[in-house]
Amino acid sequence: MVGVNEKTAARTRVADAVYERLREMIFTGELAPGARLSVPALAESLDVSRSPVRDAVLRLVQERLAREEPRRGAVVASVGLAELVSIYEIREVLEGLAARLAVENAGRKLVRALKEALDEHEAAMRTADLAASTEADLRFHRLIREAAGNPEVIRLLDDVQTQVRLAMRTTTVTAGPRQAIDDHRAILTAIESGDAVAAEQAARAHIFRLRSVLSRQLEGGE
Repeated sequence: MVGVNEKTAARTRVADAVYERLREMIFTGELAPGARLSVPALAESLDVSRSPVRDAVLRLVQERLAREEPRRGAVVASVGLAELVSIYEIREVLEGLAARLAVENAGRKLVRALKEALDEHEAAMRTADLAASTEADLRFHRLIREAAGNPEVIRLLDDVQTQVRLAMRTTTVTAGPRQAIDDHRAILTAIESGDAVAAEQAARAHIFRLRSVLSRQLEGGE
């Protein structure tokens, strides 16, 4: 006989799986910005009951990957260029702080992991593998914020990164992928040398450059 706790655990696993699947569909563009997140339709397409889908959609709304609209219900959210510029203003400060804390708290293990992420990024660039390039880029920043050792910094940057990934579905940012690798190398060099101030400056300069590109696009009405 299946106990209450086992049933609850099973429902939680299904809800988590549905949430991760819907999240993936949003980031890959399978669910486009503005697409309705109809609980009955999604439950049928994913071959699950409506309850875990309802829970997953609620989590997406809380994460700002979806929003509630009158008479339509939940739809996939979008991030406008002006909003993205504001997000990057915050990100510049947070990424700089994370880099400084990472130097103060992490050791050689972080340096090795960052070098691997940078090598993967360069390899993906050589083969024009956009998906792998994006993942390596995200991993580089994720490694630094996790090494910062500050739960609030991690939480805030996780939220920022989620919004940036969502913006990738609707905003074209041509900030020079080669320059991004050079920026990452400068951050890595500062971390490897143990210079917390230089690491913060390099991280902030990286995000500032990206924000400047976005600001020019906004001013030009692109």
